[in-house]
Amino acid sequence: MTTIVVAMGKKNEIGFENQLLWHLPKDLKHFKDLTSGHPIIMGRKTYESIGKPLPNRTNIVVSRQKDWFEEGILIVGSIKEAVKFAKKIDEEVFIIGGGNIYAQTMDVVDRLEVTLVKADLEADTYFPKIDPKVWRKVDEVCHEKDEKNQYDFCFQTYERIKSE
Repeated sequence: MTTIVVAMGKKNEIGFENQLLWHLPKDLKHFKDLTSGHPIIMGRKTYESIGKPLPNRTNIVVSRQKDWFEEGILIVGSIKEAVKFAKKIDEEVFIIGGGNIYAQTMDVVDRLEVTLVKADLEADTYFPKIDPKVWRKVDEVCHEKDEKNQYDFCFQTYERIKSE
């Protein structure tokens, strides 16, 4: 099972200048709970914005830069290669960004774990549109903002509609 994990605003915005648009501890915990113990695939810019390998997960970074190297991660040249490596480690694979990687994997993943943040913020990176003919929402749990989480948000799970 290959799953995209994304937090996005109401207009599918996900980032600005290589940074997330919000700080939501509940979302970070949700992300950690989902991905811990499994391989995660991300682009180089996403990795650089995180700044270090995420613990308890095999960090696979897709980069076209031949001379780029970081300790503690697996660097591959393509998404196909990344998924192949990840599947050898574990059947549960998570794709965690960024925009480019999401756009290239939307057609091949089985599930979307979306945190829909009820915010409208300036962004330069967006998540692809979720086509209701392809994806069915199977779960949604909403949370109201509190002293630690500055926006209302919902955890949504989408599954690919199997073609008959």
